[in-house]
Amino acid sequence: MVSIVPTASNAAGDLLERADAFAALEEALAAARHGEGRLVFVSGDAGIGKSALVRAFCASCAGERILIGACDGLRTPRPLGPLVDIAAAVGGPLEQAVAAGDTALSAFDALVDELRSQPDTVVVLEDVHWADEATLDILGLLGRRVEQLGALVVATYRSDELTRTHPLRIVLGDLATVEGIVRLHLEPLSAEAVAELAAPHGVDAADLHAKTAGNPFFVTEALASGSAEVPATIRDAVLARAARLCGPARELLDAVAIVPQQTALWLLEAIAGATLGALDECLASGMLQAEDHAVGFRHELARLAIEESIDPHRRAGLHRAALQALRGPPDGRPDLARLAHHADAAHDAAAVLELAPAAGDRAAAVGAHREAAAQYARALRHADRLSPAERAELLEHHSYECYLTDQQAEAIAALEAALECYRAVGDVRSEGVGLCSLASRRWCASDIAGSEAAVAEAVAVLERLGPSPELARAYAAASSLAMNLEQAEPAFAWGERALALIDETEMAETFVYQLNNMGTMALLLGRPEGWALLERSIALAAEAGLEDHVGRGYIHLGWAASRTRNYALLDKLAGGIDYCTEHGLELWRLYLIAFRARGELDRGRWGEAAESASFILRQPAQAPLLQILALTVLGIVRLRRGDPDASSPLDEALELATDKGNLQHLARVAAARTESAWLAGRPDLAREASTQTLELALEQESAWVAGELAFWRRRAGIDEPCPAIAAEPYALHLRGDFAGAAARWHALGCPYEAALALGDAGDAGSLRRALAELRALGAGPAAAPVARRLRERGERGLARGPRSSTRGNPAGLTAREVEVLALVAEGLTNGEIAERLFLSTRTVEHHVAAILRKLAAKTRAQASSEAARLGLAGRAG
Repeated sequence: MVSIVPTASNAAGDLLERADAFAALEEALAAARHGEGRLVFVSGDAGIGKSALVRAFCASCAGERILIGACDGLRTPRPLGPLVDIAAAVGGPLEQAVAAGDTALSAFDALVDELRSQPDTVVVLEDVHWADEATLDILGLLGRRVEQLGALVVATYRSDELTRTHPLRIVLGDLATVEGIVRLHLEPLSAEAVAELAAPHGVDAADLHAKTAGNPFFVTEALASGSAEVPATIRDAVLARAARLCGPARELLDAVAIVPQQTALWLLEAIAGATLGALDECLASGMLQAEDHAVGFRHELARLAIEESIDPHRRAGLHRAALQALRGPPDGRPDLARLAHHADAAHDAAAVLELAPAAGDRAAAVGAHREAAAQYARALRHADRLSPAERAELLEHHSYECYLTDQQAEAIAALEAALECYRAVGDVRSEGVGLCSLASRRWCASDIAGSEAAVAEAVAVLERLGPSPELARAYAAASSLAMNLEQAEPAFAWGERALALIDETEMAETFVYQLNNMGTMALLLGRPEGWALLERSIALAAEAGLEDHVGRGYIHLGWAASRTRNYALLDKLAGGIDYCTEHGLELWRLYLIAFRARGELDRGRWGEAAESASFILRQPAQAPLLQILALTVLGIVRLRRGDPDASSPLDEALELATDKGNLQHLARVAAARTESAWLAGRPDLAREASTQTLELALEQESAWVAGELAFWRRRAGIDEPCPAIAAEPYALHLRGDFAGAAARWHALGCPYEAALALGDAGDAGSLRRALAELRALGAGPAAAPVARRLRERGERGLARGPRSSTRGNPAGLTAREVEVLALVAEGLTNGEIAERLFLSTRTVEHHVAAILRKLAAKTRAQASSEAARLGLAGRAG
């Protein structure tokens, strides 16, 4: 039934079929009033009525303070755009924090203080699909703390804008299981609702619904076009409506259209001139609407339709006028991102070179690194006007921001171009330092040979100049490369050469860099003193504001701790994840989640491990090593649980690792494929998967890699001596001390390996314990041979019933089916579930069919209700 929620809105039909969504917002507000804050995501296609719903809701709020901030559709978003709007409204410490241009964390802390000072507040963040990185960081932090803040935050976004690699997906995925998060997805209007709207206009309602697909904005624009014929496109509808206005009014629309979102009246006066007198006609026609000393189109789609129709020469002239006016705003604080946008659109190269680098610096300072990279790229399009030295500096800035945001191809290309500039002017010192940076960029892109070549060239170039801080940096780069290749002797030797040239009070960056190298290498070798070096590196980097070096320290902690099964150290990654989130170090953060996923796998938290790995694989990451880490975790979880399609992630990981020649890239893949060969009963495949990597591990004295590979090779049927350097738990097992191995694995907190050791012990008691532990983990493939051995010994009462993964719920669902059901209950489609769990859509369809059958449900809604009754909803991953 069509229902209309009564509000203060003038658009009588705006809220057709939105009663449920309106009620959900009211429930969220009621919870916030009781001290339980909520973050409500309102999503839907462009024109679906998100803003209309939120405005009507805000109009109905009695006694609440309403703070509205919008992200705008600039080619490169404003850093902290919506917070700038909110800060202007509230003033005080929040306005000071935003104006200061400090980190996103400073702005977030000020926002939290503001909300605590006046709890009865509704915060609206519109169009967060356009948000910059810093705003998305703050949105993620708000989501994790909103329940304690007692505030209501409403964020709108266009679901049709969210590609698989859209940065907002990271935030949404991060908050998938957080308490206090509400998701509302608005659907198109039904044919009945469209007919109700069309009735007074004499328009064919069926044709209108077919051509607009029930999109409310499209429907209202088509009806407002004044024609009995439904326009073929929304552009036609908007232009037809504008054509009925007088000449000055149409010109005024052009002036408003070149400014994304709202156009302040003072700005409109500056760029519209005499046509401002036609504003009343534009407002009366419904083309524009007024709000807080500003005017704007009712919808961004209408603005775009008008903007695209403007003659290019006139459009550039309007942007020039906006640029001139925005240089001297009434508050005296020019918005660099807006200025750069208008300078670019006005084709004013000199202004772009003046403003875009400054906007990039501002974005980088608040952690909006992707936006910073885009601003530097904007300036580089006009870099032919710069001197080689100026061009090189801009290229280095662009390369660094691309590096931080995992745009490695762009980072490498920019840095190579900068090196050409240094060579052109004979700046050998800058060339050498640039080569050091190039080595790290190439390593991140898994170009190992390229990284080696860059380090060698950096050392050769800078040694010609004699001892210097830059030469110390080159030696540290050589140490870093050796550490990454796990070549201990050269890693320490290069490190000592670097430290001999370092004055740590003047060369903080190189000093913390080298402490990191040496501490990581020591940890990989199992030397406890490594943590003290790495901890000092992280602390000094944080004190000096060297954010990327803090992230690098935590990454190497995760690598070494997960490699050596040191879970006390691995648990320290939580602080690193928070730090990287707060400072916009997204690639670093993803690496930390990958290492955390490995720890979850080892400690038997397989659902969590699979979700963490799948989360990484949904992100727009290019780094091959990061992909390898996530793919191997996901493949092993599927392998051990007996899930379908365990081989695909491992095959993809192998393809990424092939020809890399170092343990970082090879070890995880070799171990996973050798374990797979064991379960398949294929010693030939085990030998093929692991021989090269085992030889490398023995050569580099990597005790844990050598032990793990020898362990899976032995299980696969390869009879060979235990490596002398094998880590203790593996060595105990390989030498036949199964009880000792089981005890050691239990002490470490690794239940799967402990159960395998018990299973190999052979006595009935150990076998029964092994079977129980494997079934508790859901490790069906490994449990089956243990159960068979017990039966061969005459054991009775070994149930053959449902898999252990189905025993945790009364509906008999598998662990994977429980994950799928939880996402069905969230309202996700099969395609969205497939993306979330890194499965094919067809596989999800099979799981959903099985769930409906087991729950005796005819629809997804019935399945969700039954899941809630059985206590199964909300148990994904």
